[in-house]
Amino acid sequence: MIVTTARWALGGDLSVARIGYGAMKLTGWPRGDRPSRDTALAVLRRAVELGVDHIDTSHYYARDGVAANELIREALHPYPDGLVIVTKVGALVEGSDIDLPASGKTGLAPDGLRRGVEANLRSLGVDRLDVVNLRMGDLDRGGTSLAAPLETLLALREEGLIRHLGVSNVTAAEFAEARKIAPIACVQNLYNLTRREDDPLVDACAEAGIAYVPFFPVGGFQPLTAARLDAVAARHGATVPQVALAWLLARSPNILLIPGTGSPAHLEENVAAGTLELTPDDLADLTEAG
Repeated sequence: MIVTTARWALGGDLSVARIGYGAMKLTGWPRGDRPSRDTALAVLRRAVELGVDHIDTSHYYARDGVAANELIREALHPYPDGLVIVTKVGALVEGSDIDLPASGKTGLAPDGLRRGVEANLRSLGVDRLDVVNLRMGDLDRGGTSLAAPLETLLALREEGLIRHLGVSNVTAAEFAEARKIAPIACVQNLYNLTRREDDPLVDACAEAGIAYVPFFPVGGFQPLTAARLDAVAARHGATVPQVALAWLLARSPNILLIPGTGSPAHLEENVAAGTLELTPDDLADLTEAG
């Protein structure tokens, strides 16, 4: 079994398989269980063995002394040729900042952004980051504009610390604004079969040749449930998460997947979703389910 052969040129020059891997669950951040260290390292190594060449992470994916970037470095450094590591800064400087009120979160300030970039460089053991997503805050961010933070990251890119820039947790208007400031390689937003508010943004990214990378592709902390989803899974002898991932791959060619897991078996199930071919009837049923 190998990861899907379908590929995308991230940023125009970084060819990646459309099924990647998200490292957040390796740390149990911000909440939830996490695997043992040995299992986490095994998952990362197995992902690469299966053909995964796009790993999503952040320096603030860290809890109780377990940090995603450090696990990635221990498991995979020196990194194999072609492995693309996408990280993010903004909103938070440290993982523990998530518990601070909005006024205490300084990750979008110039100093916070630089500290975040430097922390990612240091913990991953690289001289330049492949892709850095500017992660805007959540609903408590108020009227914070992405213009100044993105300009700060653009300056860091000009210093040679970043190869490509992306944006995360943005509106369609912010996406349009971002494209006026800097070349954008990808958008990373909440999107899945039952959360389709971003349909127009997915299409706008596709038209612009920009990758769209959904987080929580199978529901995140609230796994997807729908009778029609169950029915399609049963027809194919597949799991519901596999069908949800296959739907995303069918939704648009610019969608890249980064499902996370701390289980080697679950990792292999996710990768196998790349070989699941949904029929027109399946897609029609799933559209109604969404």
